[in-house]
Amino acid sequence: MILAPIVLFVYNRPYHARQTVEALQKNELALASELYVYSDAPKNENAITKVNEVREYIKTIDGFKKVTIIEREKNLGLADSIIDGVTKIVNEYGKIIVLEDDLVTSPFFLRFMNEALEMYQNESNVASIHGYIYPIGGLPETFFIRGADCWGWATWKDKWAVFEPNGQKLLDELKDKKLTKEADFNGSYGYTKMLKRQIQGKNNSWAVRWYVSAFLKNMLTLYPKQSYVQNIGHDSEGTHCTAETDVYKVVLSKKYSISKIETTEDTVARKKIEIFHNSLKLSFTKRVLLKLKRWFIK
Repeated sequence: MILAPIVLFVYNRPYHARQTVEALQKNELALASELYVYSDAPKNENAITKVNEVREYIKTIDGFKKVTIIEREKNLGLADSIIDGVTKIVNEYGKIIVLEDDLVTSPFFLRFMNEALEMYQNESNVASIHGYIYPIGGLPETFFIRGADCWGWATWKDKWAVFEPNGQKLLDELKDKKLTKEADFNGSYGYTKMLKRQIQGKNNSWAVRWYVSAFLKNMLTLYPKQSYVQNIGHDSEGTHCTAETDVYKVVLSKKYSISKIETTEDTVARKKIEIFHNSLKLSFTKRVLLKLKRWFIK
């Protein structure tokens, strides 16, 4: 099996980047894998110190077959940096594994990614492989959900080619085909709202465009029963995370299992994800009511 290159995107969080790399080094296939690290340039003077600290650290990384560092000379922003880096590397190698600097992996992450890439590379309706799954019980060992995802993922050159960077074009197609509610998991998660905000320049999400691009092509992403990825970025330090939360916290898988399944969406798993999204909205409402109650008491 020819291993896919790993591409890691870092910015100004030295602690998070170190956690991500150290977990990745513990993966079984790390020593046989090539690692590319993209370091975006500081967007302002306040970011210079932390960016330089990250850049000093990534120069010390070992434990991989080869480490290549790309230091951006100007700030591209997360979305453009990822789109540019993924496109370049996947076009060169034909496949790719992608991580950001706040994703801690199980020691079995690389094996799951590489074996799934090998297993489904000739399936035209499979867009990507994903390492993270929400803390949901009762799922099969692996399953497919329509669309694509962004917390530790892998894809192929021909599948990444469906990525549409024009958010307005994606939104128009969703509306024309009356798919907004379905894309939003029956209204339980605001992908459409996120896409609208990207169009308005209120966020710069590449991930929502990747999700909708694959969704509109009726393509699928493979997920594991138990997560191989933990997101440690919900601590107010991330570019797109402004408040601490542990609702997405998972227990990383301590075992590895994969076998090929039929490439159709698992409607039961999809419903479970919808229920999970709705539970978060309910939890948010409860938290707001509790805060109001405390405020009135005071």
